[in-house]
Amino acid sequence: MWLGGLLGVLVDWRFGLAAGLFGAGIGAAALVMRGESERARWFRRGAGWSLVVCGILLAVPVTLRVHSAQTDPLRLQALVGAHADLRVTITQRPRPVFSPGFGGRPSGVTTDVITAEVIDARADGQVINSHGSVLLLAPVAGWSSLLPGQQVTAHGTLAPARSGDLTVAVLKVRGPPERAGPAPVWQRAAGSLRAGLHSASSAVLSPEPAGLLPALVVGDTDEVSKQVQDEFRVAGLSHLLAVSGANLAILCVAVLLLLRAARVGPRCAAVGAMAATVGFVLLAGPEPSVLRAAVMAAAGLLALALGRERAALPALAASIIVLVAYDPAMAVSAGFALSVLATAALVLLAPRWSTALSRRGVPVAVAEAIAVPAAAHVVTAPVIAGLSGQISLVAIVANLVVAPVVAPVTVLGVLVAVVAPIAGWPAELLARLAGPEVGWLITVARHAAAVPGATISWPGGWLGGALLAVILAGLFIALRHRRTRVVVGAVLGALLLVVVPIKVIAPGWPPPGWAIVACDVGQGDALVLATADPGRAVVVDTGPDPGPVGSCLDRLDVSRVPLVVLSHLHADHVGGLAAVLDGRSVGAVAVGPARVPGWAWHQVQQETAAAKVPLVQLAVGEHLQWPGLGMDVLGPEPAEATPRTEADGTEINNSSVVLKATTPAGRILLTGDVELSAQADLLSAGVDLSADIVKVPHHGSRYTAPAFLDAVHARVGLVSVGAGNPYGHPSPTTLAVLATRGVMVLRTDQDGDAAVLPGPTIVRRGHHTILAVPQPRAPPRPTR
Repeated sequence: MWLGGLLGVLVDWRFGLAAGLFGAGIGAAALVMRGESERARWFRRGAGWSLVVCGILLAVPVTLRVHSAQTDPLRLQALVGAHADLRVTITQRPRPVFSPGFGGRPSGVTTDVITAEVIDARADGQVINSHGSVLLLAPVAGWSSLLPGQQVTAHGTLAPARSGDLTVAVLKVRGPPERAGPAPVWQRAAGSLRAGLHSASSAVLSPEPAGLLPALVVGDTDEVSKQVQDEFRVAGLSHLLAVSGANLAILCVAVLLLLRAARVGPRCAAVGAMAATVGFVLLAGPEPSVLRAAVMAAAGLLALALGRERAALPALAASIIVLVAYDPAMAVSAGFALSVLATAALVLLAPRWSTALSRRGVPVAVAEAIAVPAAAHVVTAPVIAGLSGQISLVAIVANLVVAPVVAPVTVLGVLVAVVAPIAGWPAELLARLAGPEVGWLITVARHAAAVPGATISWPGGWLGGALLAVILAGLFIALRHRRTRVVVGAVLGALLLVVVPIKVIAPGWPPPGWAIVACDVGQGDALVLATADPGRAVVVDTGPDPGPVGSCLDRLDVSRVPLVVLSHLHADHVGGLAAVLDGRSVGAVAVGPARVPGWAWHQVQQETAAAKVPLVQLAVGEHLQWPGLGMDVLGPEPAEATPRTEADGTEINNSSVVLKATTPAGRILLTGDVELSAQADLLSAGVDLSADIVKVPHHGSRYTAPAFLDAVHARVGLVSVGAGNPYGHPSPTTLAVLATRGVMVLRTDQDGDAAVLPGPTIVRRGHHTILAVPQPRAPPRPTR
C-alpha cells in the first residue's frame, strides 16, 4: 500500500494503479491456491485477503485521488501564471514564515503559508473545474487568524506547485481574505485553548521557553527561534518540536495511570485514553501530522484494549493502510516515514534491546531509558540523513538526558492549555512549573549542538538515506554473530579514535549551518551571506581579482546569487565581479549613489550588461529580505556621496554603502571602507550601529574611530586583508582598540576563509579549527 502510493505520487498515477492490480492479483491467486498444509492455509486466509483488500484500496480510492490531483486543470493555469479568484476551505492553520533576527529570534513575519481545498475557481475570468489542494502564500494581515474549516475567497497569481506532491498550484495572494465564513465551533474552541497556552507561557516564562512550550505540546513552532530550532536539529531533538506519537503516548499513559488508580478496568481505561486522544487531536488540529500521530497512538491503545501485546504490529500496519488510503500524499511525507519507523522501533526493537541489557545486569529502568531512544534513532537515522545531509553523533545521549523531563512538560503543557481559558493564574502557575523542564531541554540541546563534531556530513537525498539504511542493516546482521562482532567493534573503535578526532580538529569546508563567510581574496573585500535556501547567498564586494572570489564561491557551493552589493567602486572591491557573474544565476548588482572612479563604473556597467543582469542603486532606509537573511541600508545619504567624476581615495571610501544584515548568527555591520568622516556622519545621525559582528572598516586601517567601534559593540571583527600588503593594514592601533573591547578578530591574511555560525561560532578554513566566541563584555565607559 505504501509503495504503491509512493510510486503513484512521485512518478505517475498509472504506477499506483499497476501496483494495486498486481497486489490484488497475487492475493486472488493465493485465495484459489490448493493445499492443506498449515503454511498454505495461513497464506490463503491471511496474506491472500490482505493483498486483495490493499490492492483494491490502492487501485480505486488512492489512484483516483492521485489521478484527480495530477490532471487538475488548475495546474495548466499555474504554468502560465494566470490571475485567479479562488473560493477555498482552509485545511491547515496558517504557518508564518519569519525573517531572522538577533540570535535567530524572529524579527518580522513576511508571509503566511496556508493549505486549502478549492471550492470554486476562476482563472483569467474563466471558470475552472478544480477541487484540488492549493497552497496560499498570503500576507499576514487578515490571514494569520484564520482557522481550519473556514471558507474564504482569495485573489492572486498562480504559480506551479513543487513536484512529487498532490498540491495542484500555489496562489500568491494579494490583499486580505474576502467573504470569510465562520469556523466550526470545535475549531474555535481549540483556537482559544492554543491562545491560552501562548498567553500563559509568555506571561511567566522568558522568550525562548515561552516559545518552546507550545511547540512541545501541540507542535506550534511559530515563536521558536531559529537558533533553538537549529540546536535541536543538530542535537537530534527536533522530533520533540513536532506532534508525534510520543506526545499522544505520554498523554494516554497519564490518563491510563489516573484511571487505573481509580480502579477502572483495562478496557474502560483504554476507552478513556482514546477520548483523551480525540481531545488532543481537536487541540492540535486535524492536520496530517496530528492525524498520523493519533492513528499511531490508537494502534497501541487497540492492542491494550484487546489484551494482546502482539496486536501492536498488525495495528500499526492497519494504520498505515488507513492513512495512505485517507491521504495518499502521506506516502511521500518524511514525517509519515519517521512516525512509522519510530513506532515500529518501539514495538519491535526497544523491548528486545531492553531485555538484552537487563540480562547483562543493567537495571530495568535504565535499560528501557537507553533502548527506547537508541532504537528510535537507529531506525530513523536513514530518513534524517537523507533529509539533512548529516548524521548526529550526540542524538542518543541527548535524548537519554532529556527523557526524564519530556513527559512532565507535555502533561503540564496540556493542562496549561485546558486551564487557561477558565482561570488565568492557575494556568500561569502550571506554566511556571513547566519552565525548568523546558529550560533543561534548551540547555541540553545548546550544549549538545556545541560539541565539536556533533554531526558528520552524509550524502543527502534518496541515495544517501538508502546507503545508510544498507550500512545499518549490515551492522545489525553482523552484530548477531559472535565472530563478526569483534571485527565490527574494532572498526567502530577505529572510526571513533581516528575519524571523529580528525573531524573535530580539521572540520570540513564549508561548515554546516554557516551564515557568513569572509573570503580570502587578498587585499580586498568579499563577504558571502547565506540564505535559508542551500546554494543561494548574497555577495557583498568581490575582491580585486576574479580567481579568489570565484574559488571561494565554488568551495561554498554557491550557484545562485540573488544580489551582489558593491560597497564602492575601488578596484579591490569590484575587480572580481566577472567571476561572480560567470556560471551563476545572479538576480541583480547593486551600488551606492557614487559613480567614481569613472573607469570602474564603466567596467561594472559593461560586465553587468554582458551578463544581462540588472544594475540597481540602493537607497538609505531600504530593506531587503530573503528567507533566512534580512538587510538594511544605513548609508550613505545621496548628499554625502561624491557626485564628481574624479575624487580622491578618501572621498571614494567615505561613499561606501553601509549595511546591517540580520542572519541566524546574529547581526553583522558591513562597513565597506568608510573612514573617519563617514563614521562621524553615521554617529551624528543617530543610526543604530549595534551588531554582533562587524566587518572592520577599510581592512582595519588606522582611520577607524574608537567611538565608532564602541557604538557597534561587536563580539567578532572580520578584517579582510592581504598578506604583506604595502599599506600596513591592519593597523596595530585599530587591533589594540578591538582587543581592549574584547572583540575576537579574524584576519583573512592569517586565517584564510573565515565562517561565522550561529552561537556565534567561528570556523577558520586556513587553520581548520573551531572557535567559540566568548561572552560579550560590558561596553566601555565614555571618557571625558
